[in-house]
Amino acid sequence: MVQAGLWGLVAGSALLLGAALGYGLRVPQKVIAIVMAFGAGVLLSAVSFELVGEAYEQAGLAPAAVGTLVGALAYTGGNVWLARRGARHRKRSGRDQAEAQPSETEQGGSGTALALGALLDGVPESAVIGVSLLDGGAVSLVTVAAVFISNVPEGLSSSAGMKKAGRTKGYVFGVWAAIAAAGTVSAVLGYTVVGSFSPTVIAAVTAVAAGAILAMIADTMIPEAFDDAHLAIGLITVSGFLVSFALSHA
Repeated sequence: MVQAGLWGLVAGSALLLGAALGYGLRVPQKVIAIVMAFGAGVLLSAVSFELVGEAYEQAGLAPAAVGTLVGALAYTGGNVWLARRGARHRKRSGRDQAEAQPSETEQGGSGTALALGALLDGVPESAVIGVSLLDGGAVSLVTVAAVFISNVPEGLSSSAGMKKAGRTKGYVFGVWAAIAAAGTVSAVLGYTVVGSFSPTVIAAVTAVAAGAILAMIADTMIPEAFDDAHLAIGLITVSGFLVSFALSHA
């Protein structure tokens, strides 16, 4: 349980690192896009081989497929609800005014929606870290690395957008610190709660997290990367995918 919490905290700390870079530095838009595309590739590989693949090996095609669809549906439903409350562009850096995060003056309650959106994005990633400990008692370092690498550009891009929307430093870092803490709790719950279930249920839960992560990549990470790196996004994403794949077979 302690290991799950510590690994969840390690992965979540990348959000604070990204937030510090995005809020404190004027990072070029192209750099944000490149890092976001690379992080998307890393997560895609981890989802394919560490999550969906593992769920399939544990319980077969049906639980893996149904769980993945349920995760995607749950994420999409939550995302639609939050989008109507001002969190549609929560991972946007604010380069394009049409896709900028709204300030609280422009849309009341958008600050809370942004925080809830960050929670929606981060919990599935952290939960699977705890679940990975159930397989032999050792954490999947590939999963931790994938979540860590992808969290940096997520925090970077989103905090840059928050700053341009007029959010205070206390709000920005408060949000990411809270999400890092929630990720720690999610990793612990992934180990303690899910561990009491049958292998089929564990596989289905893993697949649910995978579906949510896949939906998040397609809805928030790739669009932000495409804006400024569309000519190279394919190559960069594949590079991230191969790095994660190599780590999983090292």
